[in-house]
Amino acid sequence: MSILEFIKQPWPWYVAGPLIGMTVPILLLIGNKAFGISSSLRHICAACMPAKIPFFQYDWKKEAWNLFFVAGIFLGGFIATSLLSNPSNIVLNPKLVTELSGYGITDYQAMVPVQLFNWSSLFTLRGLIMMVGGGFLVGFGTRYAGGCTSGHAIMGISTLQWPSLVATCCFMTGGFIMANYILPYILLLG
Repeated sequence: MSILEFIKQPWPWYVAGPLIGMTVPILLLIGNKAFGISSSLRHICAACMPAKIPFFQYDWKKEAWNLFFVAGIFLGGFIATSLLSNPSNIVLNPKLVTELSGYGITDYQAMVPVQLFNWSSLFTLRGLIMMVGGGFLVGFGTRYAGGCTSGHAIMGISTLQWPSLVATCCFMTGGFIMANYILPYILLLG
């Protein structure tokens, strides 16, 4: 097996998890930097908006490394999808396939179901709720919680911050409620 074939395979949790977890001590050791993605939007706005909005009045140049980090995530995603993608279909639990087929979701060739995430479904009631409404709720929740799931769950908990533990528990609870109780009704909207 070549290195490229090895990289193309899905990595097990016990390899990928520690690699992600090692990001925290590396960032702390190389300059006392905090891992988080949602703050990069604030840095971009502070750099690009000349308005005198107090929230954006800070030295964003000290946090420019975060913008390069986020650019690296996008570049890595592009490289992974264009050069390292696995051509075989995504393997799902048969119970999940049966449940999703009841909602008309049967195409699993992409990373997300094509029946839900495409341009034509964006302009349906279900598409507006899932993409526009969901995007708004994620953005609002990120701002309200003082950070995103990666910042709280990976960085905050590993540095023993109580608010991050509370936020992560709330993220998980909201995700379970959404996936098991609310999403089935949204999927029925068609």
